Amino acid sequence: MMRSTAGFLAFGLLSAPTASLAAPVPDALAVEWHGHHPCEKLYEDTQIRVARCTFPPGAMHVRHSHPGYLAYVLHGGKGEMHDAQGRRPTEYQTGQFIESPPIAWHEFTNNGDTTIRYLIIEKKYEPVPTK
Repeated sequence: MMRSTAGFLAFGLLSAPTASLAAPVPDALAVEWHGHHPCEKLYEDTQIRVARCTFPPGAMHVRHSHPGYLAYVLHGGKGEMHDAQGRRPTEYQTGQFIESPPIAWHEFTNNGDTTIRYLIIEKKYEPVPTK
């Protein structure tokens, strides 16, 4: 298994027109792409939230935030991440494990030819930064 502390997903992760930087950033499960939520909540309690996220080729996960999280890639692929550091290509390997600190915002685009799927466990006790 590979381990990465870089922002994930995303997967979290995208190049669509984005809302004003001053606007509140929604969480990962609140955003839609072409009328669909790419992430489906599987479980939630006071400490964690577990979701399965699916990104077919061309899909985007528009600007969203995350508390700290762990992710496991069920099916990998290539994409592009966009965050405060700019845009960069990303590649996720099936079986890869990702650990990330809270993320104020990022976007993800699947620009490969495979459907990317992963499980994410958000740590509600590691909240999104307010600035």
